[in-house]
Amino acid sequence: MFARFAAAALLLGASAAAQAGLPAFCQQSIDIGAAEQDRVLRFAGVVKSELERSGARVALIARAGLDLSRFGQLYSHAGVALRDNPGGPWAVRQLYYACDESRPRLFDQGIAGFALGADAPARGHISLLFLPDEDGALLEQAALDKRLALALLAGQYSANAYAYGTRYQNCNQWVAELLASAWGRLDGGASAHPREEAQDWLRTQGYTAGPIRVPSHWMMFAGQFVPLVHLNDHPLEDQHALALQVSVPASIEAFVRRRAPQAHRVELCHTQERIVVRRGWEPLGAACEPGPGDEVTTLD
Repeated sequence: MFARFAAAALLLGASAAAQAGLPAFCQQSIDIGAAEQDRVLRFAGVVKSELERSGARVALIARAGLDLSRFGQLYSHAGVALRDNPGGPWAVRQLYYACDESRPRLFDQGIAGFALGADAPARGHISLLFLPDEDGALLEQAALDKRLALALLAGQYSANAYAYGTRYQNCNQWVAELLASAWGRLDGGASAHPREEAQDWLRTQGYTAGPIRVPSHWMMFAGQFVPLVHLNDHPLEDQHALALQVSVPASIEAFVRRRAPQAHRVELCHTQERIVVRRGWEPLGAACEPGPGDEVTTLD
């Protein structure tokens, strides 16, 4: 069940959780039929083929988890795909919320499981960022350094964690701080304050977390009643402005694109009818409609 919640929602709702139709996090389960499972596994196979043919050893990977369209977000959950991951070729190292333990953990998950973690199996999106050689080597080294990876793991999870606080952490913030430790050549594994140092580096390099635009003050208030969502780490001015500094996959991708312009992006999506592969930074969009130059596989 924990793999399912690696994609748990990162933000708030329009009312108290039950009334707003918001995720109840650790109480959710998804029934997926054989046909849907087969389609998602075929999609995962295409994703893995892209990883293998890239010639890279590491990729930043993100998927669309829950429907965050009300916040202007398609992707919700990011991790690091490693060719030589001890958990298996191209397994994704990521933060997830362990429901049974009520705490965040690090977890290595195969591409198939990663793809199956999406909230709506009828449609899915995954993005891959392949880095220049030196940048990729630094990230791979950091991600495989268990001491560093664990040193950057917070003790408490918040789906909408403030990007420049250390009280909480969400999955994307862990990736951002890992990237900072790698590219900033920070010795986080030996530091007494590795998260603060990573966040300081992100600030100095112009990293922009979000901002996530909350549609109304009522929605902001209601978020206090949603499990695993917190506001007590966010500056009051951000709350009043309805704009929260939260790390999301789009924040990480924008930062990487600016810092490493030679990085290239591959985006893949599937519907019940097709799988689409697009190379480049132009987003596919939530509808998964192919454009000129996209590769399309028709599904039976």
